Amino acid sequence: MPRSRTTFVSTLLIALTAMAFGMVIASRFNLASQSAAQSVQPPVSNSAPISGNLTATTFREIADTQTAMVVTIWTRQPQQRSNMNFGGDEFLRRFFGDPPTPDREEEDNEVTPRSATGTGFVIDRSGLILTNNHVVENATSIEIQFFGDDDELYEAQVLGRDRLTDSALLELVEQPDGDLPVASFGDSSQMAPGDWVMAIGAPFGLSHTVTVGVISALSRPLPAARGRWNEMLQTDAAINPGNSGGPLLNIRGEVVGMNTAIVSDRRSNAGVGFAVPINTVRELLPELRGGKVTRGVIGIGINNIPRDEYEVLGLSEAGGVLVSQVQADGPADDADMEPGDIIVAFDGQPVDETRELQNRVVATRPGTTVPVDIVRDGEPLTLDVTIGELDLEAENRTATVAAEETSEGFGVTLQDLTPEMTRRLRVPADTVGAVVVDVRRGSTSEASDLRPGDVILSVNRVDVGSASDATAELNAIESGRTAFLLVQRRDTRVFLQVEKD
Repeated sequence: MPRSRTTFVSTLLIALTAMAFGMVIASRFNLASQSAAQSVQPPVSNSAPISGNLTATTFREIADTQTAMVVTIWTRQPQQRSNMNFGGDEFLRRFFGDPPTPDREEEDNEVTPRSATGTGFVIDRSGLILTNNHVVENATSIEIQFFGDDDELYEAQVLGRDRLTDSALLELVEQPDGDLPVASFGDSSQMAPGDWVMAIGAPFGLSHTVTVGVISALSRPLPAARGRWNEMLQTDAAINPGNSGGPLLNIRGEVVGMNTAIVSDRRSNAGVGFAVPINTVRELLPELRGGKVTRGVIGIGINNIPRDEYEVLGLSEAGGVLVSQVQADGPADDADMEPGDIIVAFDGQPVDETRELQNRVVATRPGTTVPVDIVRDGEPLTLDVTIGELDLEAENRTATVAAEETSEGFGVTLQDLTPEMTRRLRVPADTVGAVVVDVRRGSTSEASDLRPGDVILSVNRVDVGSASDATAELNAIESGRTAFLLVQRRDTRVFLQVEKD
């Protein structure tokens, strides 16, 4: 039987208090127990061209017919402690100090639960609900509130999650009486800048809030993991903390995206929101239902090739990506790929930039052998690479440990900015730079107010995209000269002058 919610008001206040935490773009593959249902077929999407006139009642009609399939998600989650996997305990202490000593009740329970809120939408009458992965990350319990049913919550469980698309599939453990309203799917590939869209969600816990805007841009890259990006729909329909996981609808009332993130210099909407294209999520539904999304990997580091440098690398025309490193005993290493090789085609299709190659590799089933065309010392070669299985957590752990760099002349230690750190430091989601993880006492950096948790965006007006980039620029400065640093500090940019010892 459904459980009455007796603490709605207090929980809402907690959600409002917590709104400054913004969005979360990171998770683990923690899987709940399997349910009785065996499979789920992707919902049929309507690919017919969008046409017709916009009337004075168009958005009212969409809200009337589609709000009922949108749900508010309430979770209980562990209080975050200083054992998160992005630099270890010492890293967190640099930013937040030592954790408070728990009282006896907290020690007995190990964690202190807190309330959080997000949005989802029903995709199947059996009780399947789509939402963002970050909405239910680490949740110890998940409860669903339906439209017009303010007094009842219904238990749900996670069937599967996917970090790269920030998607999660839930299943109701208990259901309300009657048939569930179900979302209709549109075709996100048909969307274009200027198309009208509507978002429905629970910003700051205010359930079933409707906002309207347009598609602002397509294929906007947002970081999903270190070195990996997800191409998003950009919209100016108001999206705020709590909208995460809710639907973005076209003017036929069909879901074309799942609202996920905002980019803002404040902690609320500034007209720049992002939604995962629904076509991307729709294709993953069978795997989400099975509890795991399997992706390919070949075990290399890659960089784009500057358009004016291709001849130096032995290419006859611009294109391809440069292999910067090859993982020992990985699929590429087994196929005799080497650092310095230039990949010009994957499985017969030309490759022009890194994200294009990454997208093709992760979409390839592990165990598949694929021809990879390369250029080595000006000579074309074809290597047969057997695709491995991506272990995102292991990849991120390795990358994070390798990323830490120290600039002795300034007394700072830097690390690459990961999505997890972006969330924890509360900087805008599209921030690119190097995180300051330590400032030596008595150093010129400390005297100039450079702080742990600052993200260095540029050094002497040269943009930096990683810890190694920032370190190279800092090391190039002569002793006694000044480094001019543009720094992101939470939601504020700061310009600092630091003299090199």
